[in-house]
Amino acid sequence: MTEWLYGEQGYYSTYKTIGKEGDFYTAVSTSKFFGGTIAKHIISLVDEGFLDKDATICEIGAHHGYFMADLIEFIYTLRPELLQSFSFVIVERFDALQEQQRNYLNECFGDAITLSHVKSLSELRVDSAFFIANEIFDAFACELFYKGKTGRVEEDGNVEFDVDNEWVSEKAAKYHKNLGEIAVGYEEFAKEMAGAAKKFEFMSFDYGEMMARPYFSLRVYDKHKVYPFFDEELNRQEAFGSTDITYDVTFEHVKDAYEEAGVTFIELKAQMTALINMGILDLLEMLRVHVENNIYKQELEKVKTLILPEFLGERFKMIRFRKEG
Repeated sequence: MTEWLYGEQGYYSTYKTIGKEGDFYTAVSTSKFFGGTIAKHIISLVDEGFLDKDATICEIGAHHGYFMADLIEFIYTLRPELLQSFSFVIVERFDALQEQQRNYLNECFGDAITLSHVKSLSELRVDSAFFIANEIFDAFACELFYKGKTGRVEEDGNVEFDVDNEWVSEKAAKYHKNLGEIAVGYEEFAKEMAGAAKKFEFMSFDYGEMMARPYFSLRVYDKHKVYPFFDEELNRQEAFGSTDITYDVTFEHVKDAYEEAGVTFIELKAQMTALINMGILDLLEMLRVHVENNIYKQELEKVKTLILPEFLGERFKMIRFRKEG
């Protein structure tokens, strides 16, 4: 899966369009009020005294840079003086995507912000930070587990479950999985973040549940069509590297990884509840007062996609952690 997504010929090694013209939608591609709501939350952290006014705002996996741009735009609207004191960082491993993000954000804001890139959290050392990631944990490598055996992908794309892997078996037992995906790398990622800042809050949005699901959820997205990984119609050799591959997150595994790294778990909420609690409806009301009704209605429809249960509101979850200084 690592090679499929991040190898030299991997899916994310080059820029990919997200949204109607791409393979899938994200909350970021749906509405700029997603980033706006996170901006409002960041300001509330400053007001309550948890986040320093000279904190580092760090996005992990920024793709084109749309989310960071939305977040900065709303900080400027709501509390413009913070743009002078905040530092903005993007964690991005690919040089080409760093350049794409840098160019886009420079076009948007020029020298009004301080922006830098790192290739991993291990390069970052700051005092106060807010970390944000959208759909990151579903893109970690995973092992496939079935009845005590770990899967092995053969050259023809078929999977044989004949490998004994003690670590995978221990995780499967811990999370009560007889079959399914066992994520690899959560523990290292949590440790890197714990070492990157003396004090921070981390928020991430992804799909999944706290407890493991009792089936394989691994699937491929291609032009908004979904193919289960073990679907007979899926040519896994042709799909390799040219399509997005993902699986449902077991948030209990994420929680355990961060707690083992000394970071405190705060909450897990449906995206709908999280965005409403952080004030997305307040932002919409601010918009309604200042724009024509047709523009307000357009943005309202986009926000509905973020929060209504039949769209992204219930399936996606927000998980939040804190490390106290």
